[in-house]
Amino acid sequence: MDDFKNFAFSGSLVDLAIGLAIGLAIGTAFGAVIQSLVDHLITPIVAAIFGKPSFNSLHWKVGKGDIQYGTSLTDLLGFMLLAPVIMFLVKGIPKATGREVAGAQGSRECPWCKEFIAVDALVCKCCTRDVEPVVKE
Repeated sequence: MDDFKNFAFSGSLVDLAIGLAIGLAIGTAFGAVIQSLVDHLITPIVAAIFGKPSFNSLHWKVGKGDIQYGTSLTDLLGFMLLAPVIMFLVKGIPKATGREVAGAQGSRECPWCKEFIAVDALVCKCCTRDVEPVVKE
């Protein structure tokens, strides 16, 4: 039981849990903003062009059954409009703010302790010795 408590309440695990909770909250809020953008800005523009903002009333009678395919069409249209908006924001915001992803990608082996470190590391995170960064030309 003590091992479990040490593991569960170690700093890195608690930090990870807090980071996940914050990420989930921000992601949920971001999703609501994007959905509102699609619902209140983009869909009305589509409605102005094509004449119908919603296809929910479309249905198909088969015998005594009623297949309401309009709701699925509306949801599909919402997704087709939402996906490019998210792609634009994910790709456009870093370019617009000038904050591209910094640092090199990948890892390499520390020459001293043989642990894996980032390719652009100046100090090994494990043995704390200075290491030469890998320079790509």
